Formats: sequence, C-alpha cells, structure tokens
Amino acid sequence: MIARLWSARTTKPQSTRYLEHFWQSVVPSLRTFDGYVSSSVLVRSHGDSVEILVTTVWQSLQAIDAFAGSDRETAVVASEAAALLTDYDRRVRHYEVAQMDGLSFRQSQ
Repeated sequence: MIARLWSARTTKPQSTRYLEHFWQSVVPSLRTFDGYVSSSVLVRSHGDSVEILVTTVWQSLQAIDAFAGSDRETAVVASEAAALLTDYDRRVRHYEVAQMDGLSFRQSQ
C-alpha cells in the first residue's frame, strides 16, 4: 500500500469550510477509484492560520496513477478547494506503508 501526503495552509474560518468540502466532495470522488483505501485530514493551528495535512492510502502506484494521471506527484486540487486555501503544495509525497493498524506489509522487491 502507498500513502500519498499533501499539505496546505489556510485561515481558521476557511479551514472549517475546507474540511466540509473534503468530506462532502473529495472523499465521495476518491471512493470511485479502484484501489482507494482510506484518507485522513490532520490540522494544526498557528495563530490565525491553520496547516492541513491530507493523507490518502492506495493499494498501488497504479491506483494512484488512475487518480492523479501520468505525473503522479502532481497535486490534484479542485478549484473549489484552492479558493479556500492561502497556499498549498503543488507536489505530493508518496510513502510505502510499512505498518498500519499493527499489520506489517512486505516491501515489493
């Protein structure tokens, strides 16, 4: 399994709107892709701003390619989401999941 990490920054009021957008629009869309496993959103306040860290988990890089296109490290950010953010990563990071919920996964060789 592969974890896809992306981060963004926004204001406190807009962070609430972004979370609503994520759970009402993004998650239903992600669920339409074969190989999508799960997602999580973490937030951290810094004064008047909020950092957002989104992690999606996928069964394979091929599943990510179906979602992200030929350049899998390009962030996929809808215009509705971008309008709620003050800044966001244009590139994402991918990590092979070594453990999740106490289960171990063998690295492919």
